[in-house]
Amino acid sequence: QVQLVESGGGLVQAGGSLRLSCAASGRTFSTYAMGWFRQAPGKEREFVAAISWNGVTTSYADSVKGRFTISRGNARITENLQMDSLKPEDTAVYYCAVVRYRFSGPKDREDEYDTWGQGTQVTVSS
Repeated sequence: QVQLVESGGGLVQAGGSLRLSCAASGRTFSTYAMGWFRQAPGKEREFVAAISWNGVTTSYADSVKGRFTISRGNARITENLQMDSLKPEDTAVYYCAVVRYRFSGPKDREDEYDTWGQGTQVTVSS
């Protein structure tokens, strides 16, 4: 069974840092691009960051550019999101996801992804 499991969420003060991780199992994701999305209370889910299948190319939402860094590790079956200089508006449930087809670049649209994790809560206090 294909599964994505996020970890690393929690409560942090504004200006602090968190590192999210996403581990994949049940399928070889090393040839698939991956991404992070988030959903704040009362808002639609939005794109945060994405990385190409080979880890070379990345893409970020304007709201996190310069503060968040996406990377791949462990033979490209995991992905990480380093979040620095966190703001209260970063509070949301964060989801990792895998693009539906192989050997692609980073994607910022939800319909490009077909496998999703359950989400991890990130809360930034002011």
